[in-house]
Amino acid sequence: MPLTKEVLLDMYRRMLTIRHFEEGITELSRQGLVPGTGHVSIGEEAVAVGACSALEEKDYIISTHRAHGHLLARGADINVILAEVLGKATGCTGGKGGSMHLSDFSRQILGTNGIVGGGINIAGGVGLAIKMRQTGQICLGFFGDGAANRGTFHEGLNLAAVWKVPTVFVCTNNQYGLSMPQFKACVNIDISARASAYGMPGYRVEGTDVIAVYEAVKIAVERARKGEGPSLIEAVSYRLRGHSMRMDLMPGGSDYRPKGEIEDWSANKDPVNIFRRKLTELGYLDDKAAEQIDADCQRLFDSAADFALNSPEPEPETAFQWVYAGEGER
Repeated sequence: MPLTKEVLLDMYRRMLTIRHFEEGITELSRQGLVPGTGHVSIGEEAVAVGACSALEEKDYIISTHRAHGHLLARGADINVILAEVLGKATGCTGGKGGSMHLSDFSRQILGTNGIVGGGINIAGGVGLAIKMRQTGQICLGFFGDGAANRGTFHEGLNLAAVWKVPTVFVCTNNQYGLSMPQFKACVNIDISARASAYGMPGYRVEGTDVIAVYEAVKIAVERARKGEGPSLIEAVSYRLRGHSMRMDLMPGGSDYRPKGEIEDWSANKDPVNIFRRKLTELGYLDDKAAEQIDADCQRLFDSAADFALNSPEPEPETAFQWVYAGEGER
């Protein structure tokens, strides 16, 4: 896909859609309208949009507990996704899954996972299914830096490499596993370097640069589609909010980070602002057009919020629906 003016502006619009969505649900959480909790990816929008833009319509994605951005970047219905976050019957799982269990099979989004690292092996399994079916598809599997230290990372990447499956593994390294800084969790903080242990390419890219993410994932996708096996991409980014919306509501919820670190990243390395400046330099965007896109994205969220907030709660009799197989459904 050539990165034309129209494509780049669409990527910017999707990044802003994600930003407005997650700022919006953070406010809804403060109002007590989000059951349980959820995990926003504010500051990581370039990874979601850059990676998903490198895929074809037929390709699959598997995501994590921090998944709103991935789904919206892939074109999932914002009304349905927000309704699920709010636990409403009009959500993608009828309000049963909430923020950490989202899907949109019409967009080849096979689901998110509340278990850290739980999607890595699933992404490899989807890749194996693609290879056996010979459909020419790709599976993109997202995970975080914390998941890279779990056994599923080794098992999943090793088997994917042995079987040369068409799976691209994308690690969004936001530098903290909950409250644990990455440098305290492992000696070599270059996660992409681990790819050599599995005989696959590893790429480390600036996760605040949507074009850099796109180009790295595009190379890996093309390689996988040619039958040359998986790749590992590490996109170094930063989450500008706490681990979860619930933690953000707690006094001192981000006190584990050095003083001034969040403010520095927000001022100098915000991916939305970086991309806006890039588009302005290219002559593709001016202040008036940027304000219009921003207003459009806010209206899109407001409309989705109106839909979700006015959607019905799940009926009690649906509690066991999809839990047990019915007669003849196994």
